[in-house]
Amino acid sequence: MLELEKISRPTLSKRFKVFFDKFVSPKDVWMVLPATLTKTNDPWILAVDGKWLHRNGVVMIYRDITNRENIFWSFHSSESYPALCTDLGTLSGLLGSRLPSGVISDWKGSIRAGVATYFGDIPHQRCLTHVSREAKRFLPKGSSFHAVLVLREISKQLPYIKTEREMISWKADLIRWEMAYGHLLKERSTNPETGKKWWYTHGDLRRAWRLLTDDWYPFFVHLDHPLLPNTNNSLEGVNSQLKNKLNDHRGMKTAQQVSFLFWYLAFTRTKTKQNLKKLWGYWKT
Repeated sequence: MLELEKISRPTLSKRFKVFFDKFVSPKDVWMVLPATLTKTNDPWILAVDGKWLHRNGVVMIYRDITNRENIFWSFHSSESYPALCTDLGTLSGLLGSRLPSGVISDWKGSIRAGVATYFGDIPHQRCLTHVSREAKRFLPKGSSFHAVLVLREISKQLPYIKTEREMISWKADLIRWEMAYGHLLKERSTNPETGKKWWYTHGDLRRAWRLLTDDWYPFFVHLDHPLLPNTNNSLEGVNSQLKNKLNDHRGMKTAQQVSFLFWYLAFTRTKTKQNLKKLWGYWKT
């Protein structure tokens, strides 16, 4: 393309530098293209997740998964409570009286605390895909221990639970597993040289067990609230697209990556050519 247009890469870089220096903020997008949720009185669900730029920071994304629309985004050095409060405070101001009917997230402490602070005691579902994925990381499929493979299969069923009967059956599988293999969770190993220092022999197995059993409530909030999904796949799809776009444009510095992703998320709100012209006209002025 560059050869056909006879434009060198340095020239192209200079032409696009202005877009990196001045991107459209989510508040600007709200001014030009109000979110769909503001046009109806229907309940809606907020999804929260972050796209990490390696260790250089995280782009937080807030998505109305009911209307399939990215409504807010930001960049922070981490997913800390102050960072989440900054975002949710701004977002709640933009939403006014149109607060979400529920939230789904990966259940990080900062997200839970921020949601409770700004949205009160609303239904908050833990993403079961995240739980299952983390459990499988602790329970490798190549393990030689039958107990590990059985618990891995149980963890894989979690995102597919849709009814109370299926929930009861899944919990029963965990109880049967504990009766058969629970002794492994208590096994200890000691340092043969000192005989004093010890550790749990099956540390990852214990971590997976605690992940699946410590707190069941956030796993099954969706059973009492039909509008809530049990996975954050809608936002996971957005993160996957962002990852692919960054892979297609390697070599950008962190600040350029942030600007690029802000522009991309802004363009997801331009569903027609007229919307695009409105956003372009606002940016030029």
